Amino acid sequence: MEDKCFHRLPNGNEVAVLGKAKVFPNPFFYEPSPLARIAATLLQQSLPVLKEGKMFGVLIVEHKGELGYLQAYSGQLEGVSDDGFVPLVFDYLQSDGYFKTHEAEITALNCEIETLKQSDDYAKAVKKLTDLKVEAQKVVAEAQQAMAVAKQLRDERRKKTFVSEDEQKGMIRESQYMKAELHRTKKRCAALLEAAEAETEEYKKKIAQLKNIRKRKSDELQRWLFSQFTFLNAKGERSDLLSIFRNYYLQHSPQSVLATHFATIGEQATLFPPSGTGECCEPKLLQYAFAHSMRPVEMAMFWWGEPPKTEIRQHGQFYPACNGKCKPLLTWILKGMNVAANALETENEQSIDIVYEDPDLAVIVKPSGMLTVLGRSNRQSVETILRQRWNDNDTPIIVHRLDMATSGLLVVARNKQAHKHLQAQFKAKTVKKRYVALLSTKLLDRIELPKEGTISLPLCADVLDRPRQIVDRNKGKTAITHYKIIGKTPLADSRYSEAVKVELCPITGRTHQLRVHCAHPEGLACPILGDMLYGKRADRLYLHAEYLEFTHPTTGKLICFEKKI
Repeated sequence: MEDKCFHRLPNGNEVAVLGKAKVFPNPFFYEPSPLARIAATLLQQSLPVLKEGKMFGVLIVEHKGELGYLQAYSGQLEGVSDDGFVPLVFDYLQSDGYFKTHEAEITALNCEIETLKQSDDYAKAVKKLTDLKVEAQKVVAEAQQAMAVAKQLRDERRKKTFVSEDEQKGMIRESQYMKAELHRTKKRCAALLEAAEAETEEYKKKIAQLKNIRKRKSDELQRWLFSQFTFLNAKGERSDLLSIFRNYYLQHSPQSVLATHFATIGEQATLFPPSGTGECCEPKLLQYAFAHSMRPVEMAMFWWGEPPKTEIRQHGQFYPACNGKCKPLLTWILKGMNVAANALETENEQSIDIVYEDPDLAVIVKPSGMLTVLGRSNRQSVETILRQRWNDNDTPIIVHRLDMATSGLLVVARNKQAHKHLQAQFKAKTVKKRYVALLSTKLLDRIELPKEGTISLPLCADVLDRPRQIVDRNKGKTAITHYKIIGKTPLADSRYSEAVKVELCPITGRTHQLRVHCAHPEGLACPILGDMLYGKRADRLYLHAEYLEFTHPTTGKLICFEKKI
């Protein structure tokens, strides 16, 4: 019987000439092959433009001696037929199934919680408590003011003339009475507030109880769901999501298994996968291939449709797999396959250029592709090179950082005093920094964009795909960048012959700030060339820290450095 999910590639002989990859591409760092691009184009031709964008993927496979491809989409999709797409690894969406039945219970709890929070009685109780607090403060303040006035009058009476013993006793009694009355007033107010708080507390207690029940039911349902998602790997082994994630973090980061992302099953602690794990393109495609005796050859994922408001996604652009949901899972699924190394994690041999050095600090030029500090991989870093050079393993030297892909000027400290002084300058924002970025010439098509301006977009980490950053106006931290468009410049790159030079001056120093501010639709809407996270690949990321100005921690003199890209 013909497999409806297996799509033959056209002109088989001509396609075969393109060749197949000798190793399976690393899903976290890859360049789509010609075969993968052909399959992606064929899929794109069948897709409508989506108002709410979606990640799609293709997997080149060998099936019964024939080369073809599988296609998938991440999550759920409305408005597009499922015909020809690989199915869910586990279909949990039947209307009368376990998941939907228990999901309905959680939805009912949500409604009950919201009904309580929005009820007139609860609103009245909250208003009553608020009004009582205001009234109590007013009454107590008036009593205290009356006491102060009475005391002032008594003091003035004593200063002006002789006060008899009886009058003196009367003044004392007045003072004692007013103090006692203030105490009684506070006590009455406290009693009224206690009663009002008890009334609102009943509602809060009920809401909290319902939330606890909801959380328990939600965790139980999520745990059940993850236990139903079972996956094959290239070795033919089968395991569920809970076990895969727990074993991954035990092997790669044991401390994570002791962190806060826990759900307790009896005496067993299990790291919960993020919601939606197992529903991305990559695991769906590989599972179908393994389950139907197809050999995976190459894979590619692309975004189709409008981007989300927070994330940066380009229509038709290819993207790597996400780290939060896919890295533990794909690491296990691909076990036993010959997978290309992740170039971002492999060893590299580079050198740094020291442009200034004295007993207190050094200013260096970091090349693109080098880490500032030692990471989890075996890659060289500025820190390790300088510690070896200075034979110093204890002194804090790193004052600020550049992204691994960014090149340019860095100041590093050589003693604790210099480190503290330089850090204080960065914190006070007295250090002047200027970057130069090369963007696509399409930037000049935006005739409405001022040649100079300021971008302010709050940023925070994408917790499911670090180190990617997203724009979040609720949780994000303030991020401000001044920009100046300089103009066109020739570029010796294998993909681009010219670019637009833009000067960028960050006022704040958020992770990937300049990269996101360039790429985001509310920023320059034009990714920096070579930005594989937010834009398109090039020979390198064309972002360079070319100017640095700060006060020397010992001499107090203002010093500046400039290094063109």
